[in-house]
Amino acid sequence: MKASDQYLKLVEWSEADRCYVGSCPGLMLGGIHGDDEMKVYRELCQAVNEWIAICRKDGVPLPPGTTGKAYSGKFVVRVGKELHKKLAVEALRYGESLNSYCVGLLRERPESYGTKNRFVSDRVPVKKSSRKKMKAK
Repeated sequence: MKASDQYLKLVEWSEADRCYVGSCPGLMLGGIHGDDEMKVYRELCQAVNEWIAICRKDGVPLPPGTTGKAYSGKFVVRVGKELHKKLAVEALRYGESLNSYCVGLLRERPESYGTKNRFVSDRVPVKKSSRKKMKAK
């Protein structure tokens, strides 16, 4: 297995850029842009290999791989006291546990994952907060 095989490579259509954008989250910033999806993927693979070679040459350790990860099915989300209360009350209103209610909200709009749309549901807006605010709490 090549070192580059450890990293997820994504090629997606960008409406904003009106072209395909290739990226390798977790390894390198930036991306590859182009009109041909396959060409963008090939160029992305080449860029990933070059990035790995530069890291090795400079003695910079590579970050953990992003492919083949096993997920536990649970994660912790800090939402703040007010949103926590709002979600808990809504869960009670629907006769569900907080966990089941939140899973339902996440399943309602899977198409919005990875977009700048920060609304998981029309009922409960999830506001993007700055890291400074989170550290201050």
